[in-house]
Amino acid sequence: MKAVYITSTRHFSGKTAICLALGRQLQQDGYRVGYFKPLSTQPWEPTPGKALDEDADFVRRTLGLKESPEELVGIVLTPQLAREMRCGCAERDLLAEAKAAYEKVSADKDVMLLEGSGSLREGVSIKLGPAMVTEAFDIPALVIVRYQNRVSQGDDCVAAKIMLQEHLLGILINAVPPREYKLAEQVCNPCLEKQGITIFGTLPLQENLQAISIGELADVLKGEFLVHPEKQDMLIEQLVVGAMSVEQMLPRVRRIPGTKAIITGGDRADIQLVALETATTNCLILTGMLHPMPDVLRRAEENGVPILLVRENTMETVEAIEQVFGKTRLGQTTKLEQFEKLMAEHFDFQRFYAALGLT
Repeated sequence: MKAVYITSTRHFSGKTAICLALGRQLQQDGYRVGYFKPLSTQPWEPTPGKALDEDADFVRRTLGLKESPEELVGIVLTPQLAREMRCGCAERDLLAEAKAAYEKVSADKDVMLLEGSGSLREGVSIKLGPAMVTEAFDIPALVIVRYQNRVSQGDDCVAAKIMLQEHLLGILINAVPPREYKLAEQVCNPCLEKQGITIFGTLPLQENLQAISIGELADVLKGEFLVHPEKQDMLIEQLVVGAMSVEQMLPRVRRIPGTKAIITGGDRADIQLVALETATTNCLILTGMLHPMPDVLRRAEENGVPILLVRENTMETVEAIEQVFGKTRLGQTTKLEQFEKLMAEHFDFQRFYAALGLT
């Protein structure tokens, strides 16, 4: 059985997406694939008192795994457990518990994908940091480096090598802007390879993969669909706050490319009607729990534009969306298929398989 620990140098770098893409490709190639998350720092309680990991459950369903959600996570770090561990001073051995759970779930698999921490230091105080897990489990690590700039690319890759040492299998550079792609791939990567750091791929930034669906917006905001709830899977690429005058609003909406959601007060019928006049408005988010005028509802119904009604004010709504925008999972089939295509074009599966010892 082969295994790889997939971690990253910073949060929201695409670990879950990489796990899905690798898992589906391995399944297509005939391997029995398993998934495991040694440490979850984001407890999810679909039912009260039962802490799970939402990403792990999403991977389980997408890959069609037989295990229960509980079996796929070693340790769920709830606030209560964090207090009990006292920054690592408690005697409880979480690493041993996670390893025992891993050995159980990996028993009949050809390849195990372990989704690791969101940074190279996360979990260190409770002995579940990436370097500790890879050493204790004796498995190699694939590190996802989300591109920030040309300096941080090198810093992150070298830091991963220093911290993981012989357990570093290689690096995947993710989300490189078009203007930086040639430099990253043709200049930086060869230099890193000379330092003994394997680069398995460099993925270009795809703006629409950062998009969020209207349904996800509704979940985050606890919003109510007033019209067109059937369009919950439509992806939103841009957010526009309609807090200015109508004269300022119209040219701004037209100037911003991509699919857009307009966020404005429920009492701003002037902004709402102007937004609905533009062909590129794909969703209205009305704040303050103020219902729109009948003319707005009728126009939105005619134009096929969903309206979400939310309780918070405009500023609170924007802040809530900013917490998740660009960080959503590949829950839509079109997004997952697009990411898989990106991996097929820019990730060296043959080299990765060879490094992992797969034939």
